Amino acid sequence: MTSDMTARMLRLLSFLQTRREWSGADLADRLEVTVRTVRRDIDRLRALGYPVDSARGHAGGYRLAAGTDLPPLLLDDDEAVAIAVALSTAAGGLSGIEETALRALAKLEQVLPRRLRTRVTALQTSAVGIAWEDRGPRADPALLGTLAVACRDHEILTFGYTTRGGAAASRRVEPQHLVVSGTLWYLLAHDTDKDDWRVFRLDRVTDLTHTGRRVPARPVPGDDPAAFVAARLSAAPTRHRALATVRASADLVRARTRNLGTRIRPVDEGTCVVDASDDSLTRIAQTLAGLPVDYTLDADPDVLTHLRAGANRTLAAMS
Repeated sequence: MTSDMTARMLRLLSFLQTRREWSGADLADRLEVTVRTVRRDIDRLRALGYPVDSARGHAGGYRLAAGTDLPPLLLDDDEAVAIAVALSTAAGGLSGIEETALRALAKLEQVLPRRLRTRVTALQTSAVGIAWEDRGPRADPALLGTLAVACRDHEILTFGYTTRGGAAASRRVEPQHLVVSGTLWYLLAHDTDKDDWRVFRLDRVTDLTHTGRRVPARPVPGDDPAAFVAARLSAAPTRHRALATVRASADLVRARTRNLGTRIRPVDEGTCVVDASDDSLTRIAQTLAGLPVDYTLDADPDVLTHLRAGANRTLAAMS
């Protein structure tokens, strides 16, 4: 293969990876060659193991299909840097897939050109994340991948599930969306036995089984999967109760506080109630500390004890 042909085929592969489908004429125009040359180059890519599908006719075209192995990807400089930084964040964060992200990052950094490695290093050292608490349950990358495919294909799955109370149950569901919240991953699915929407924590899922049966996609109530899951999580019973009556409008508190949209209830134009209830006393303290204005608190005794202890430690440190 000549160097010109190699460069042209790499450009062709890059085009195929950026769009769902290309016509032969469009590719020929981009590559400044004939349609016949495009066909020959497509055949060469196939011989190298790239699964390129083609359709004949006026509306036909070429598309890079999924194969049995992941083919090499061609990335421009900005894409390579973005992926490396994202993997670095996942490797050191709370996503639950740190080990997998670290392996992928090692492979990518090994082949990064020196000019890009410098950019990645600069971003990694200047951008940091804040972890407020111990890491929670780990997400299984294999389970995540399997569920993602099932959501895409709308395939009914069965699995074992451990409920909040520790009871074991079997579930048969139509998976729809995966949602991550902090350290935890959730599956939003329609439970076929209960004929209702359910939210499942992935760290409680076991013995996943494919049924091979595919069904049409169901519209999520409200057309916002993340908001639906957030609302369900907020409505779930919690171990510790903490309700803060805040002297500010709900819009103001929502604009200045993260991840509280579904737990803010307006009372009037200048007052709202923030439900900071949680299974974790630490998270309750963090939520209350993040409120932008004064508030009064109605909470369980164990919450008040935890908050007083933290406040006393702070006062002692200042004296």
